[in-house]
Amino acid sequence: MAIESKDIIIRFSLVYIGLVIFGLAVLGKAFVIQHVQSDRWEEESKNYKQRADIISASRGDICTCDGKVLATSVPYYELHMDIGAPGVRKVFKKEVEALSDSLAHFFKDLSRWQYKLMLQQAFRKEQHYLLLNKRKVSFMELQRIRKFPIFERGSIAGGLIPVQQNERVRPHGMIALRTIGALNKGAYGGIHGDIGFTGIEEMCESYLRGKDGISYKENLSGRWVPITSVEPVDGMDVISTIDANFQDFAENALLKELKKSDALYGTTILMDVKTGDVKAIANLGKEKDGSYQENYNYALGYQGCTEPGSTFKLISLMVAMEQGYIDTTNVFDTGNGVWEYRGLKVMDSDHMYGGHGVQTVKQIFEKSSNVGVAKIITKCYQGREEEFIDRIYNFGLNRKLNTGMSGEGVPTFKYPTDKAWWAGSLAAISYGYEIKLTPMHTLTFYNAVANNGKMVKPRFVRAIRQRGNIVKTFETEVIKSSICSQETLGKVRGMLEGAIEFGTGKGIKSKEYKIAGKTGTAQVANNNKGYYHEGARVYQASFAGYFPADNPQYSCIVVVVGPKGAYYGGAVAAPVFKEIADKVYTTSIEGKRGKPEVISKSVHAPLAANGRRTNLEYVCREFNIPYSSGANSHWVTALSSDTTKVSVKEKRIYIGIVPDVKGMGASDAVYLLESRGLRVSLRGIGKVKKQSLLPGVKARKGQRIDLELS
Repeated sequence: MAIESKDIIIRFSLVYIGLVIFGLAVLGKAFVIQHVQSDRWEEESKNYKQRADIISASRGDICTCDGKVLATSVPYYELHMDIGAPGVRKVFKKEVEALSDSLAHFFKDLSRWQYKLMLQQAFRKEQHYLLLNKRKVSFMELQRIRKFPIFERGSIAGGLIPVQQNERVRPHGMIALRTIGALNKGAYGGIHGDIGFTGIEEMCESYLRGKDGISYKENLSGRWVPITSVEPVDGMDVISTIDANFQDFAENALLKELKKSDALYGTTILMDVKTGDVKAIANLGKEKDGSYQENYNYALGYQGCTEPGSTFKLISLMVAMEQGYIDTTNVFDTGNGVWEYRGLKVMDSDHMYGGHGVQTVKQIFEKSSNVGVAKIITKCYQGREEEFIDRIYNFGLNRKLNTGMSGEGVPTFKYPTDKAWWAGSLAAISYGYEIKLTPMHTLTFYNAVANNGKMVKPRFVRAIRQRGNIVKTFETEVIKSSICSQETLGKVRGMLEGAIEFGTGKGIKSKEYKIAGKTGTAQVANNNKGYYHEGARVYQASFAGYFPADNPQYSCIVVVVGPKGAYYGGAVAAPVFKEIADKVYTTSIEGKRGKPEVISKSVHAPLAANGRRTNLEYVCREFNIPYSSGANSHWVTALSSDTTKVSVKEKRIYIGIVPDVKGMGASDAVYLLESRGLRVSLRGIGKVKKQSLLPGVKARKGQRIDLELS
């Protein structure tokens, strides 16, 4: 027994000693890794992390109501090099100078010697994923780079690793810029990268973004090659309510007036009466250099939420008419155009000419008499001020419209129990002061009058499309089924028509069609500092209305802030309304031009004469159209394109030469020309009809080329 116990003790001792030695060995190895070999393992860690990549999904397009592209994603490439690849190391010393020279000549940011030093340092470290330059290159530039020394040996032996990334471009330039919106680096639902920051880009982020894929770099025969593990799912397309032609009309008309009056900023909105579709929306603010840009959404945002002025008189009078307190034929004495009410001095804009005297309610509205409206409302609601404000609230004008656009302004109305309410507030509110409304709120109300009393929410997006098929539609949303009785509605529509026929809006009366609307002029408050801005008053000119008055199709509002010289709504804002209405009426209502419905389940295949081969093949495949081609190039020209058969030939594109883009869609043309360093300017909608630089001439970087689309 003693011998056995001794044997057991010896065995346990040996095991214990072995474990101690093993533990010391582990600790020693850890010490060596952390302190002696730390640089090596840190580099290995970086290499490991760099072997996993996110494959960005292609962001969906934002399109007009009839499918024309307003914003799209174009592929660009970030260039990396695997200098540790065996094929590269065999020829590196012999060809590094030639490669350095090519890179320096192409990027023009570093000298050939700086590129050579960078490459040699990476060679010594056996780097597998060296970033060659921060600038991303286009597809056509990538084809040129593939022919550089070393890279020309192919994807395995050449070591070039292009990583595709998508960038957002707008084929139609700055059109509807603020409404389309912008992207910003950030996070959405835990996903980091480019995300929608404003406008439709933000509103429809969940549809547009898609789902990123994942790739890993695997060592195949000494070469790190990207292998896709999870395929990306491209984003869906958003079909907006914007009409490109109407948008062009609105922006040009507004810009012309802003320049003429040297105004601070302006906005205009064109809305479809029945659906609430925003067909055009322009927001232009003055920059320091005197130019006008879309730098803020004045139509919806807080900065554009101001005292509306005389356009609010329609709402005030409708409240009193709906309650039966007044009728259009009742008379009130406006006197000489100046009236004192509880410490508030009310004046008509033309009081210096002696005033209008006794007028009917309809005439008071047509002539936009502040005194007349103030006398009407104070007579009806003095002592019952809460009743008046509650009726306005009942119209829904005190709430956000919740259009989906971020930064939407909230209307402000004083209430009789508020501290800010004073003796003159009732009179001031009656003609559009001491309250704040966005232009979109005002237009939504006028649109309800045009829409037989039904108030609908403004709509910016009609449908979501995936691979040519509509997967979701957004129906018109009714805010209020009826804002008033049909009797009141008929009377106020007559008043709005009278304002154009006989009143302050008669300067835009049309012979071709009837307009209904109301001018507005208001002083813009400087926050709580009164109505003076650096010693001068700033005015806001506005006009809200609809057309044709006898069968309303479109409503529109124009607001111009800070015009120099003339500042009345009838002189500044109304002409902008008229120019937009004339063009819309001529092209859309009078002409009755039929347009294909983009959200129809029956999708048509539009075939351009020139374009990308892969796009053409995709369309033909989706619509089962026979396709014949011997071309393997990226760009092709269609020899025939109908619904029965398509045949194409290779379209040759040469480096440094202006290509022929006639017949291409705007997106392809812009992508191809910008890849040659040209600055592209577009005019019109559709395919390229003319180009200002002749095909075949030398392309100079930064040179402008004008494209006319048809």
